[in-house]
Amino acid sequence: MTEKKRRSQHWYGKLDKDGFIHRSWMKNQGFPDHAFDGRPIIGICNTWSELTPCNSGLRVLAEAVKRGVWEAGGFPVEFPVMSLGETQMKPTAMLFRNLLAMDVEESIRAYGIDGVVLLGGCDKTTPGQLMGAASVDLPTIVVSSGPMLNGKWQGKDIGSGTDVWKFSEEVRAGEMTLADFMAAESGMSRSAGVCMTMGTASTMASLTEAMGMCLPTNAALPAVDARRTALAHLTGKRIVEMVDEDLTMSKVMTKANFENAILANAAVGGSTNAVVHLLAIAGRMEIDLTLEDFEIGGDIPLLVNCMPSGKYLMEDFCYAGGMPVVLKELGDIVRPANTVLNKDISVYSDGAECFNRDVIYPFDAPLKPAAGLRVLKGNLAPDGAIIKPSAASDHLLQHEGVAHVFETIEDLKATIDDPDLPVTADTMLVLKGAGPKGYPGMPEVGNMPIPGKLVKEGVRDMIRISDGRMSGTAFGTVVLHVSPESTAGGTLALVETGDRIRLDAKAGVLELLVDDAVLAERRAARTEPDPHYTRGYAKLYIDHVLQANKGADLDFLVGRDTRLVTRESH
Repeated sequence: MTEKKRRSQHWYGKLDKDGFIHRSWMKNQGFPDHAFDGRPIIGICNTWSELTPCNSGLRVLAEAVKRGVWEAGGFPVEFPVMSLGETQMKPTAMLFRNLLAMDVEESIRAYGIDGVVLLGGCDKTTPGQLMGAASVDLPTIVVSSGPMLNGKWQGKDIGSGTDVWKFSEEVRAGEMTLADFMAAESGMSRSAGVCMTMGTASTMASLTEAMGMCLPTNAALPAVDARRTALAHLTGKRIVEMVDEDLTMSKVMTKANFENAILANAAVGGSTNAVVHLLAIAGRMEIDLTLEDFEIGGDIPLLVNCMPSGKYLMEDFCYAGGMPVVLKELGDIVRPANTVLNKDISVYSDGAECFNRDVIYPFDAPLKPAAGLRVLKGNLAPDGAIIKPSAASDHLLQHEGVAHVFETIEDLKATIDDPDLPVTADTMLVLKGAGPKGYPGMPEVGNMPIPGKLVKEGVRDMIRISDGRMSGTAFGTVVLHVSPESTAGGTLALVETGDRIRLDAKAGVLELLVDDAVLAERRAARTEPDPHYTRGYAKLYIDHVLQANKGADLDFLVGRDTRLVTRESH
């Protein structure tokens, strides 16, 4: 027994009826007496699922983590939590991110574990797990599933999501055959792992590394690379040491860690979805992070030449040196911050060397200047909206035009290819009802398709505005996360076809050019839309979800509860 009574000993260290029950039933799996002698019990929180293809390799990584835990003198116990398959779930995996967070939080709290390893990867699994773990605040570390190998088709690399959007538009324009489109499908996803573009999954893995919540190189090692399995083993060893050091999540994650994530997101050309996820995690950590804090990334240059902001893929990013090189290039801009190594984040870039300057550019000669996410404010988005300049068309970042409004996603799908749709390349497409409450779940529909007649004319980008999100693999001049959302009565609900809108991404402005008196009349005439769900978790979500500028968490989940559970079940 150790001098300090471990958390797990409140379950397994009691020499009474309750201790008998906890130990005896665990022993039916063949665990010997000394497994309960006071050594650290490490929970391995696994989001493996055959319905989450991105996470299909996590069973292998879990076994590697266990090896490391045993080696360090700990006792590993694996447990499942809800898994969110981004490409498989309807209406959107984002609807269930908070449910996963609840599952993770309550599982960690209820079980007799001293530390936890989070095994995630697919878009919502990483933030959902971090949110749940943050609210319990045990020693915590992440192992990501890793990206797929590069997609291959007709002798060239193709990227998850990014090339799907491109190919789809080419088919609509008559520039690609349906047969070729279907053939590309089998070559895109060639191994276990997350999207190999810098989509949300790889973005969150990269930011987790920049925040120091995983071991160095975790972000980019391919899912099927033996070095990832070795990293999982080392992670298992490290979490035991973290328990001995009492290095809880709150002793690692400060505001400086979140600021480093914002800076890194700009440098890698990361997903816009990082905004709602970082805000939600910070809310659980009780750290005052706001939408305005993301402005610190506004002037950071784009260093990583990966789709959708560039041309390479995560496998190439790994071989070029990965996140350690990015952190080294950011240099003194990176804030001093603790990590799961119990050392400053600067050690993550020690000895880092770039092996391909066409993939990771130097800070003083970047791929694009000032490429970080931009926060937009104005009467159309009083609480903010965001845009990703690195994935946008420069000539559209300052634009005034006429709105064409789609009241619902069904309206958009029914009319977008209408040859008589009254739109031009200068029109601003506006979609309502795609926010947290409205859809519900804030889906990735913000990168609306270009109207069919314009696609055939060669148009590949135009301004699109919504209260929804877009895939981290997507591109275009797309204004997202408009807050408050239309369903919550935001100004977006009042926009009508023919209204003029002004976007100035450089100045951070999004304005609806309609008189206040007219808007007041429209608001008075507005009726509340009927909710899509009236029961179950979805109703709970609709009733309690916060707006995008607050991270879209549920209002009653913000913050921490680190109390030890003392009541027994028998």
